[in-house]
Formats: sequence, C-alpha cells, structure tokens
Amino acid sequence: MSGKPDQVFDLPMEEYLYELPGDRIAPFPLADRDQSRLLVHRNGLSGSARFMDLPAFLEKGSLMVLNNTRVVQARLQFRKESGARIEVFCLQPEYPEKDVHLALGMPSPARWECLIGNAKKWKKGALTHSGAGLNLEARLGKRNGDAYSVDFSWDPSGLAFGEVLELAGKTPLPPYIQRAAEASDKERYQTVFARDAGSVAAPTAGLHFTPLVFDALAARGVDCRYITLHVGAGTFKPVTGPTIGTHSMHSEQFAVPGSLIADLAEGSRKLVCVGTTSMRTLESLYWIGAKLLEGYRPSGERVWLDQWHPYRAGTARHGRQECLEAILNWMEGTGVDSLQGETALIIVPGYHFRMVDTLITNFHQPGSTLLLLVAAFAGPSWKNAYRYALDNGFRFLSYGDSCLFERG
Repeated sequence: MSGKPDQVFDLPMEEYLYELPGDRIAPFPLADRDQSRLLVHRNGLSGSARFMDLPAFLEKGSLMVLNNTRVVQARLQFRKESGARIEVFCLQPEYPEKDVHLALGMPSPARWECLIGNAKKWKKGALTHSGAGLNLEARLGKRNGDAYSVDFSWDPSGLAFGEVLELAGKTPLPPYIQRAAEASDKERYQTVFARDAGSVAAPTAGLHFTPLVFDALAARGVDCRYITLHVGAGTFKPVTGPTIGTHSMHSEQFAVPGSLIADLAEGSRKLVCVGTTSMRTLESLYWIGAKLLEGYRPSGERVWLDQWHPYRAGTARHGRQECLEAILNWMEGTGVDSLQGETALIIVPGYHFRMVDTLITNFHQPGSTLLLLVAAFAGPSWKNAYRYALDNGFRFLSYGDSCLFERG
C-alpha cells in the first residue's frame, strides 16, 4: 500500500504557528523540579496547578508510561592549531554497532553520524582532544545530507565510547536555549529515572518528576511503568515546507518490555503517557501489531514502522487487543522478552489514537512535529490551552512548565 491521503499530506503548517516571545523560553530549570506549573486542559477548558499536584488529576488505578532513556554528553568541542573551534555533535552510531545502547559500550574505534559546527574549517586531517586521562582523535568522513560520518579513536582504547563522551562531551542543550551548557545541566537535563543511555535530547516531560511525586502517584494507585525511546536531534528538526507532506520524520530506536505489552493488551486501565516520545512508542505498538496481522515479517529480531503507515488506506481494521497479542505471539516465536526496533511514526491532526487516554507534556515550538502531535491529541482547543499559558505566565519549551491533556 502506498500514498498519503490529501487531508493529511496537505495539512497547512500555518495553522500550527503561534507567537512565542523569546523571554517566554525558559533558559534554566526551576530549583525544584516538581514546583513547575501544570496546565490542566479538559473539555476545552484550561486551569493551573503545580506539578506536585499531578496525582490528583489522574484516575485512581491508572497505568502511567514514562521514557527511561538517558541523555549522553553528545557535544564534543575541538580546536584546530589555527585556533578555529569545531563542534562535533554525535547523532547515531554507524560502526561497528548500530544499536545505540550497545554502541555506547564499544571500545575504540567507532564511527558515528554527526553534525559538524564550523565544518568549512575542517577539510581534512585529524582533530584531537586531550584531558582527564583521555586522548581522543576524530577524522572526517563522507557527507550525508546535513550530517557527516566521523571516525573516532581514543586512548585508553578499552574505554567504552559512552565513557569517552562522559569525559570529553557537553550536555546537548536544544538550539533554542541560547547559552553554553553548564555543569548543572548534566544533572538537570536528565530525568531522575533515566537508565538506558542513548538520547541526544531529553524526554522533557519527565524532567518534572521527583521521588515525592512518584510516592504520591503510588498512594493514588497509579502504576508507573517504563519504555525506552532514544531521542534523536531530529526532534528539533523544523517543518520547513508549507504543508506537512514534504517533511521527512526522523526514526528513533525503542524498546518495550513484553510484560508491559501484556498489561496493555488487557486494556482495563486508563493509559497515561508521559511525553511525546512515550506517545510515539505506544501508538507505534498498535501499528506494528497490525502489520504483523497483515503479513509483515521483520528481518531478525527488530521491527520497523515508517512515518506514513497509519494514514494509508486499509491499515486500521484491527482492534487494539488483537494487535498487541500479535506482537506477543511474534515475540514468543522469536524468543525475545522485549520488543525492539525503530519508529518514524509522525502523529498529526487527522490521526486516530488507539492507545493513550491522557498526555503529560511540555509546551512545544511553533510549527514543530511535537506541536502537531499535541494538536492531534487535544483537538482544535490546543490553541486555547496555549493562549491560556501565554496569558498566564507559563514558561515554555524544554526547561519550561508542563501540561496535561485528555484526549479530545
């Protein structure tokens, strides 16, 4: 099946723009994570609370899913003998291992796809970085669109590449936070429940959670469970065309425990999703199951979902439980206890949600794919919510405040 329906492909991006003054973008996080504000949007109406009060707005016994990916120190700074400063931003591994979690555990050498700041100053030769007992060398490879292949080698060669980044790298703050990363960002641009390293951007909806909030959720009977989606820099890639149809969505690696899929298949509890990354992962489960029912057979033990699959004719014939059970059956036959793969799913207005009932997220950039996801979930009243936030002093983007949307 191919093609995209016109009502999605021709979605005009001007409908998803709003004026965001620069002084509303939070440059730093609050001192206390759970003291951020929470906009609660229900039935087209918005109200204000503190994030620490989140449990009171959730149905007792709900199932909450969070993304436990860990941000790596992906920005490397080099200086040439001429004095030119060159930044190498590691995006995803190419060799000897393409699984990002495994690649971060590999010894020297390694090849990664990278963005290069001031690339015109790096025509040939090696760049070096020394310090903290590490000698790192980088050599420029082939260009692929906006990115380049970069070959890294280092001494001591037995160090894992993840350890190299911890020693030499900087926190990959988003481009709209227009300041240099500070030591405090290494801890604050990370959720308190981060576990599996692999992201070059934080799942920012999770930044507000604290042990006290988790205690309050448990007291309300909310069951917190975890998936992993390693967030790529493509999450900040702007939609540059007048319609969404020309936008190429980035793919991201994910892992979902089979035990969680089994619980989701029961479908007896409200599903609360923390962040757009968790949303894309959970909604991808439905479509991967549907593909399996329609004859899809993954090569190896990893699954794949392309960005436009849900919008093609004839792909929405199956029930949620049926799709999730198809995944569980495939996993049992393959002998894996965790579903792993990549998703490029794009969620835009017109998308029909199959999995999630409630979304907790931050405020997103005008015209971004993240805002399109919110608009798809909340419906046209997303504009009312964002207007309320702008009129009432909420802080925006990664280090800003949060909001709770129920499915529109």
